[in-house]
Amino acid sequence: MFVPTIYYIRHGETEWNALGRLQGTQDIPLNDLGRRQAARAGIILADRFARDGRSETSLAFVASPLVRARSTMELVRESLKLPSDQYAIDGRLREIAYGQWEGSTLPQAQEKDPELFAKRQTEKWTVAPPGGESYVAVQARVTDWYQQLTEDTVAVAHGGTARALMVALGIETPDSAADLTIEQGAVYVFVDGGLSKYS
Repeated sequence: MFVPTIYYIRHGETEWNALGRLQGTQDIPLNDLGRRQAARAGIILADRFARDGRSETSLAFVASPLVRARSTMELVRESLKLPSDQYAIDGRLREIAYGQWEGSTLPQAQEKDPELFAKRQTEKWTVAPPGGESYVAVQARVTDWYQQLTEDTVAVAHGGTARALMVALGIETPDSAADLTIEQGAVYVFVDGGLSKYS
């Protein structure tokens, strides 16, 4: 069975990231720092390709449909001296949906629904915010995406989808992944059943 190598990049920072607001499916653009992080990830990726003896033209490129991921992908491709718009979009890579909590900070979400918030803090993988998604659901769609890959791939998506992929591939458990920080401006390489981070 083909086991793809995935070069995974989380989108750069947005103003909502900086303010601690839950973005989910909201289309928030990169801020200045986020654009610099995206370009930096492209430089790191170019270095990885050189070290791995890879040509950037030999891989597939795919992004989440959300603008922060697409902008990051375009800046990464510019760093690689590739046409910025030549990549695929896959909805299965979109961020976890936070439903009614989107736009809120964690303290605001807690204030809106303290009982559900407390339950989700202890069962983060299985409990969904009101009108949102559970990590179990995100893991299912990311697994579906992964199982259909036919070539090594550069993917630009989100922190939530990175955590779900780590669990889907047996690299992390739901408990260990739920609060894992996924760095912006870094490249995560999923290869041979393991994971390395370059930043």
